[in-house]
Amino acid sequence: MSERVTFIHSGDIHLGAPFRGLRALSPAWADRLATAIPDAYDCVIQACIDEDADFLLLAGDVFDTDKPSYAHYRRFLAGLKRLEKRGIPVYIIAGNHDPFSNWREVECDLPSNAHLLPSDKPSFVLFEKDGRPSTIVAARGFSTLPKDEDISAGMTRAAAQEACGRDVPFCVGMLHTGLWMDPYKAPTSEKSLLAADMDYWALGHIHKRFLIPENDPKIAFCGCAQGRDIKETGARGCLKVTLEQGLPNKVSFIPTSQVDWENLDVDVASCVGTDAVISACVRAMFDRNAEVPCEEMVARIALVGSTHLHAKLSDPVVLEALRQELNESYPSFYCDALLCETVPVRDKEKIAASSAFSGTMLRCARKDALDSQAQLSYLQEEFARRGLSVPRGVTQRLPELSERAQDRLLSMIDGEER
Repeated sequence: MSERVTFIHSGDIHLGAPFRGLRALSPAWADRLATAIPDAYDCVIQACIDEDADFLLLAGDVFDTDKPSYAHYRRFLAGLKRLEKRGIPVYIIAGNHDPFSNWREVECDLPSNAHLLPSDKPSFVLFEKDGRPSTIVAARGFSTLPKDEDISAGMTRAAAQEACGRDVPFCVGMLHTGLWMDPYKAPTSEKSLLAADMDYWALGHIHKRFLIPENDPKIAFCGCAQGRDIKETGARGCLKVTLEQGLPNKVSFIPTSQVDWENLDVDVASCVGTDAVISACVRAMFDRNAEVPCEEMVARIALVGSTHLHAKLSDPVVLEALRQELNESYPSFYCDALLCETVPVRDKEKIAASSAFSGTMLRCARKDALDSQAQLSYLQEEFARRGLSVPRGVTQRLPELSERAQDRLLSMIDGEER
């Protein structure tokens, strides 16, 4: 029978993270989000129990600050002690938010199943399953390094087995690093990690899930356990990882977030009045909420489309009144911002046929829209200049994005926006 190990890969929990921007709008929702992060951590602990995990990896930034509150510290310890009763080890590294020097002050309070691994050098811990050597966890917490140094240096299967004096079925690496997405934070590379001959690399720091490669992940970011703002949309959680000799790695997502953050575009072109606009927003929030495990949601809504209501919806006073009315419609949903990105109803064909400046620009824009490959190349260059990659799905959305760009262009020419 082949050897097998199952563990939970988590990190970037950020216990104690503030929600200052939302508090000015809604103290009640700010309070709810303050409890959402500890609740998400409890879900990570429960996932270890429900999935009968062999161990838990916490890949940095358990706390949002180097001086966590006593309440958050005790909440963290309570979770570890739940796993201690089940005999589930926990391997912990520091992140850039909760540096290792501060962990040393509380290390004496950690239960017997918790292992804090250093940041100044690689360390290796042997996990035994059913009395036999099973897995070596090779780990190093966050450390500020020059860009030309590699935080994974010295973390290889050979080094791990030599340090522990045992040959084992599995070797798992754990780092808090930005990889290529944030190369100034504990730099390393996919090439270095893949060359180390580890079965799996559990990474923290990037708050979005990434699996490399997706069909047999050898490198993975688990993402954060709970989205903290509108930049962290969609379901958040941890990863269940199963390694079995002779088979591809199995990695599955376990949702832990308590409140979902979403950006929504709501087309109001067919709305004949503001009541219909509110109804369209409510439907859009229900539709999106049905796609995620969370019942509660904070949404930022952009009203889009060509509409006779454009002038009214462009009034900030009207928008704020609509937002407040929307927030009274369903207590589990909250709109933190209602934005007007609509355009007035225009006869584009008439504009395009005219000799006016707007007609000339519209014809040029339409001509450019015919060459989708040139459009994609332009986007790739612009994103690359900012150190970003073009989001997935953009190729399929090019016609829609081109149409919206043309509307924006006409609005700029009309002097409606800068």
